[in-house]
Amino acid sequence: MIRATTAALAAALLAVPALAYEPLVEKQVFEAESFTTQGGSEIAGLRLGWEAYGTLNEARDNVILITHYFSGNSHAAGRYTEDGARGYWDSIIGSGKPIDTDRFYVVSMDTPVNLGAHLPDVTTTGPATTNPATGEPWGMDFPILTIRDFVETQRMLLDSLGVEKLHAVMGASMGALQAYEWGAAYPGRVGRVIPVIGSGWADGDLIAWLNIWGAPIRLDPNWNGGDYYGGEPPLAGLAEALKIVTLHAQSAEWSNGVFGRAWADDGADPAASFDNLYRIEAVLDGAGMGRAKTSDANHFLYLAKANQLFYAGHGDSLYAGLLAIDAPVLVIHTDEDLVFPGNAVRETASIIRSDGTPVTVVELEGTRGHLDGVLGIAQAGAAIRAFLEN
Repeated sequence: MIRATTAALAAALLAVPALAYEPLVEKQVFEAESFTTQGGSEIAGLRLGWEAYGTLNEARDNVILITHYFSGNSHAAGRYTEDGARGYWDSIIGSGKPIDTDRFYVVSMDTPVNLGAHLPDVTTTGPATTNPATGEPWGMDFPILTIRDFVETQRMLLDSLGVEKLHAVMGASMGALQAYEWGAAYPGRVGRVIPVIGSGWADGDLIAWLNIWGAPIRLDPNWNGGDYYGGEPPLAGLAEALKIVTLHAQSAEWSNGVFGRAWADDGADPAASFDNLYRIEAVLDGAGMGRAKTSDANHFLYLAKANQLFYAGHGDSLYAGLLAIDAPVLVIHTDEDLVFPGNAVRETASIIRSDGTPVTVVELEGTRGHLDGVLGIAQAGAAIRAFLEN
């Protein structure tokens, strides 16, 4: 009887599926002695962080590149420690997920002039880092960069890994711009393009908004024309800038549905004092200042400039780069997006499709506006999986 019970117990234990082992993500650093920008300037000692998930196969042809958004970094999936925060697209990147790391080697890289210059898990080169020629922070002497420059740093990393062709490139917002740029600049190296919540060029409306995003920084006296390293940084201006970005990336359904006209503090009527705030004001103030403490104001302005300058391929016309994209494209967007409105995204898709390039458009649902492309990306999981397997 004991023997039978022991055997049954052993069988039962064997029948219970083992918990899936999730390896921790290792942050790595790519270094280049020199990098030449699209404008012809030399940057010595380029250092950028990157991470990867999955295993690079022997043929080195199973690579998916993830390009990150304006305020993001390379932490797209997994976590650095057992209790650490998961990457922003962890819902779709991992073992058995739509971007299946059992099959694909997924690479993500911090951009130069990364906003989170003071985050411990971000490695970037930009105005806040040391200029080897002077031993001082670059400040506004750092060269102006473009989205193509970001792509070129990624290309250098992939070249160092011996990767000649990408299975796909995918990114959200500013990451979508990089995905378009990859398809336009290197049509022979990209198998599929997945731009999420982004259009093929910065139109006049976006250029204006990017100027508004950065205005509080330039108006902060501590900015001092970008020369604030060693002194007080323009935290107030940067916090206001990040507050504007946060609201612009949401939708009225979020601000009205979550906050409405609620007061920040019970009994503190906003009609009684300028010190009394509505809840949405207090939340945005807190979010802006919290993010400002790990960010750099000059990096913010350089990112805004790179986005303003963008149009895919930088060819002879606004649309030449989009027409150069030959790889199949899966465009994912939301009509609630205030940063890259649905009509601009659909026009981009139509231009790419006009010369016969296969284009599929998937529309997300949600109440978070532009941010639905990050927070709600799992909705498109089935479409992403099918697109990658096709």
